Amino acid sequence: MMSLRPGVLLTLLLIVGAAGVLAGVLVGSTGWADLGSDSMSIILWEIRLPRSLGAWWAGALLGMAGAMSQGLFRNPLADPYLLGSASGAGLAVAIALALTGISPQTSSLLAHIGLTGIAFVGTLVGVGLTLILARGVEQTLRLLLAGVVVGVVLNALTGLATLWAPDILRAMQAFLLGNTGLLGWSSVTVMTGCGVAAVVIGLLASPALDALTLGEATAASLGMRMGLMRLLLIFAFALATGAAVAQTGIVAFVGLVAPHLVRTLCPMLHGKLILMSAAAGGALLLIADVVARGLMRPQELPVGLVTALLGGVYLLVLMHRRGAPKR
Repeated sequence: MMSLRPGVLLTLLLIVGAAGVLAGVLVGSTGWADLGSDSMSIILWEIRLPRSLGAWWAGALLGMAGAMSQGLFRNPLADPYLLGSASGAGLAVAIALALTGISPQTSSLLAHIGLTGIAFVGTLVGVGLTLILARGVEQTLRLLLAGVVVGVVLNALTGLATLWAPDILRAMQAFLLGNTGLLGWSSVTVMTGCGVAAVVIGLLASPALDALTLGEATAASLGMRMGLMRLLLIFAFALATGAAVAQTGIVAFVGLVAPHLVRTLCPMLHGKLILMSAAAGGALLLIADVVARGLMRPQELPVGLVTALLGGVYLLVLMHRRGAPKR
């Protein structure tokens, strides 16, 4: 595949993102927007535009978090949910729904904000349990294994919660499959703030990620304070992941595929990779959101199903191409 220059790639990704926002504003589950209608203008500016911008930001947060986690663990299969963030958010939402009976589809604005906050806290709790089980951030392999264990245990507890209160299954399904339908201007504001903070921390710690590609010993010999850098990176991608999951639920594959796609098109150091992965993740989730709205009108598909299908197909094609014998 032809390699692109970073500036060209970033421009293309931003153009795709802008086109996705425009398509998200003009295309809805009921068809194309009637720009001459007064009621439609309210729908465009108060519902569709914040939803599209929010979808871009959620994808951008997952993309940058994926780039950080893959660099930190030196594993191309690492994703933002690796340290128990998604399973923690899922358990927190399941417990909240079981105890209060709140449904994201019918809740008032106050109740929705409450669930959003609960999901964010659950994300941080999941990551915190992983750090406690791993006894800090010094050993990457221990962190990886601790994240897997915490994820399995919390997912099992989520299953128990849904068995205890089966009425929440439909609401939980919307959260577990991803949902952009409730994004508003407050969601955009929250994700923008968290995204800016996460990307600044990621850029400051990116030299450590570059050094880690040469190995732990080499990175330490270069004077990198790896314990501090790991802690900062985990905080950054936990913040980004928590903000995205709290607003949209669990959206599959975006955080895994976006860094892969960027590295395939343009190999680069981690500072630029984090920014490019954010742009790629935003474009991917926007495309998936427009497809989810338009594919089965007037019904909407869960956006997580679309991203899982697109991401799975991309990884299968990538695996086939790399596994094909050279001639």
